[in-house]
Amino acid sequence: MFKRSHTCGELRKSEIGNQVSLNGWINTVRLHGQVVFVDLRDRYGKTQLVFNTDTYPGDFEQIKHLSMEDVISIRGTVQHRAPEAVNPEMPTGEIEALVNEMILLSEAAPMPFVISDRESALEDLRLKYRYLELRTEELQNYLMLRHRAYQAVRNHLTNQNFIEIETPVLMKSTPEGARDYLVPSRIHKGKFYALPQSPQTFKQLLMISGFDRYFQIVKCFRDEDLRADRQPEFTQIDMEMSFVDEALVRETCEDLTKAIFKQVIDEELPDTFPIMTYVEAMDNYGSDRPDLRFGLQLQDCKSFTDQSEFNAFKSSEMVKCIVLNKAKGYSRKVIDGLTDLVKKYGAKGLAWMKVTDGELTGGIAKFFPAGLQAEMINSLGMENDSIIFLIGDTAPVVLPSLGALRNELAKREGMLDDNIYKPLWITDFPMFDYDEESQRHVAMHHPFTAPHPDDIDLLESDPGQARSRGYDLVINGHEIAGGSIRIHDTKVQQKVFKLLNIGEDEARAKFGFLLEALTYGAPPHGGIAYGFDRLIMILAKTGQIRDVIAFPKTTSAMSLMDGTPNVVSNEQLKELGIQLIEK
Repeated sequence: MFKRSHTCGELRKSEIGNQVSLNGWINTVRLHGQVVFVDLRDRYGKTQLVFNTDTYPGDFEQIKHLSMEDVISIRGTVQHRAPEAVNPEMPTGEIEALVNEMILLSEAAPMPFVISDRESALEDLRLKYRYLELRTEELQNYLMLRHRAYQAVRNHLTNQNFIEIETPVLMKSTPEGARDYLVPSRIHKGKFYALPQSPQTFKQLLMISGFDRYFQIVKCFRDEDLRADRQPEFTQIDMEMSFVDEALVRETCEDLTKAIFKQVIDEELPDTFPIMTYVEAMDNYGSDRPDLRFGLQLQDCKSFTDQSEFNAFKSSEMVKCIVLNKAKGYSRKVIDGLTDLVKKYGAKGLAWMKVTDGELTGGIAKFFPAGLQAEMINSLGMENDSIIFLIGDTAPVVLPSLGALRNELAKREGMLDDNIYKPLWITDFPMFDYDEESQRHVAMHHPFTAPHPDDIDLLESDPGQARSRGYDLVINGHEIAGGSIRIHDTKVQQKVFKLLNIGEDEARAKFGFLLEALTYGAPPHGGIAYGFDRLIMILAKTGQIRDVIAFPKTTSAMSLMDGTPNVVSNEQLKELGIQLIEK
């Protein structure tokens, strides 16, 4: 192999006449009689090579048998391309290398798919041969973007006096929220470690230890159902600060987010990000992570349906609607598909009407008298060729159903511009959800989130109405980061545990080390964790989180490339004191 003098994306006219050495993969081969043209590729770019029988002293038959993805090493002289062969689309498009020596380093087997075209194969095949898919320019650009984001985070936070500290990967299982991934202990048979869902307790301990500004870029693990923007193992930018309130955490987070977008994709975000309460977000957008790139806000329709003859909504706690103006192509078949969508969120159906020549037509329009129709059209901002979709039910059904419909309509109507970024904060989350199945309160975020100062008394009288000091950063409909001010008072922490049906013995067993640490002088503290993979997905303008992870899992938490998860031998199980039970 020749020692590389340049990369394949580096040569320019200034190198003409110079001897160079290049190494890389063959991207294309073009045979032209006694001349063979080869595009040689590495991660920096491509350079055209020329093999000419008049000047190449080696075995020219070997050159004619070169194939795509063979790995070669060459020496040659940089020369001008012929004027008609100049390629302005390539940075190296004005030059080529006339080869006088070549070594075939590795001969490639036939490719399972075309490397230059990801769409030439289904995703399962590409994931099986992920190391080949990673050769594509698209994925290489995504991972280089990810690298730049890593550096931007570390540089920015270091300049803001944050200290990068690693926390343990083997920790104690605290089954609150998603399921833990468990790791059996060989030495302590019958006992298990857990992989961290997040470094929550450790970063609080670091605040108690006096490290007032901590961060790390850390792997986390959750055994939960997957989707397009979720993986079983994922990366967080984890941050925690002492002596802060929500406003200071948000300000610090905004500065970091703006720095990442500017340094990585040269995008200027707003100086300050708007703030919306959880109640406002749910009421107007049907989601606690609303996409503000488009309108289609939810509107209250109950006063109109109550006056109508449509009795199905008369007993509904809530009736809301979405108005889509200039609607084209909403056939009965399309509406049936949208109905199936909202049924996944608990809606019993999807009512609709269209505006034609100033009147409501189709759907449930016959139940609305002319005067009421005119009032609705005017009040709800409907135009000719508008369509209105209505759902009536309880708030937990109506809001998320219409929220999902809103997003689907935006996709259908081409309202999702990847070149627009709309960040906002969601605040004042409920402190607790209520789990009907277990008949108990569960933490909306996690059990260490502090209650809103104005709602402390509600923990005793009406915990379901208590707000937390949690906050989420949302960009374009994705939750990018979430955090809270933490509880630093053991009495408040014990009260929250009690509401979560975590008794003193259980609290001591699960969190005793943290509860004890809080008694030794704990500063007020709070923090936030970014979903780093999700952030990169937005920066890369791809809707698939697997695109920005080098070796991702499928939605069934499998790696098709190496066959993970796999079976282990009986000897390994015996050593761990584990016996499998067949179902």
